[in-house]
Order: sequence, then C-alpha cells, then structure tokens
Amino acid sequence: MSISLQKGQKIRLSKESGAAMDQVILGLGWDVTTKKSGLLSFLGSDGEIDLDASCLLFNDAKQLLDVVWFEQLRSRDGSIQHTGDNVTGAGEGDDERIIVELSRVPTAVTTLVFVVNSFNGQTFDRVQNAFCRLIDASNQREYAIYRLDSQGSHTAMIMAKLYRHSGEWRMHAIGAYGRGKTVQALLPDIEKHI
Repeated sequence: MSISLQKGQKIRLSKESGAAMDQVILGLGWDVTTKKSGLLSFLGSDGEIDLDASCLLFNDAKQLLDVVWFEQLRSRDGSIQHTGDNVTGAGEGDDERIIVELSRVPTAVTTLVFVVNSFNGQTFDRVQNAFCRLIDASNQREYAIYRLDSQGSHTAMIMAKLYRHSGEWRMHAIGAYGRGKTVQALLPDIEKHI
C-alpha cells in the first residue's frame, strides 16, 4: 500500500521485508489547467506547459556536485538516469521519471534534491494535479506519493529530497515554491532545504 505524504513528512526507504531499497524511480507529473484567465483568455492557449524535472546531487558541505536534467540525462557517475523530457505535460501518469540506483550513488553524495521548473518561464497558475511519487523499481510498485497544491505565480517547485541518515536513505516531502527558469537560478531556494 502506497504512503500518501504530507508536506514536511519524512519516511525511510525500505521494502516490506525491511531490506533497504536499491533502485527507486521518482515519477513527476502534472496537468495543464483548462481554465483560461487574463491574457491567456484573450489570446487562447495551446493547452501545453513545458516543465522540466531535475535531480541535484549535494555533499555534506551543501556543495553542488552534479545535476541530472534534460540536457544531461545521466549523472557523471552513472547512478542516476533521467528518462527524457516531456514538453507538454500531456497524458496520464508520470510525465518525467528519474531512476536512482541508491547503492551506486557515491558516498560523497549525501542529498539528492528533485525540482520541477519552467524553463520557458510559464507560471504554475496553469498547473494542476502536480505530484511526486516514489516507485520501488524492483517490483514497479508505488511506495509513496506526494500530491502538491501547486498553483500560483511561481515558476518552480522544490518537490522532495532523498538523503542519507544513519547509513540509510530517507525521503523528505518538501513542496516549496521557487522562482527561476533554471536550476542555477533556484540554488538559493534549494539550499534552504538541504
């Protein structure tokens, strides 16, 4: 049974047997609102919004070591893989996925932060039903889901982080708003949650 996370909640990443998870998938999804307002109601809308999912790798000193995103689909060490860019948000289920082999993440990496941002500067006023879900890759079962109250004038969301604690991986549902079209522009917001 999947855990429905609340903002700020933290969970351990362990299988039903109690063993640690080795490979997880972070699925990120969103829908475009059908309601048009302001300039959009006058000009019309193509019903698409291009959001980009990224994973940032940090060490204990909060230094950014690597970024996995639509222009670099694999971490330099090979432990994290982005499955590709969805430029519309159309369709059911996950719009973008990031696969993490936890046992291969270098020990220098202590925190993985997952963000979604609008590279084109579109705001989340047009986004609804945003979610972040964690899937156990060994059996493709959803382990946890975090549904976000995402609408607003922000251009990014800091969704969640995976972090090492006492030798095991845990997940923290963050759900914080950010402003910026790129990961680099979001770093001051992200660093508050490491």
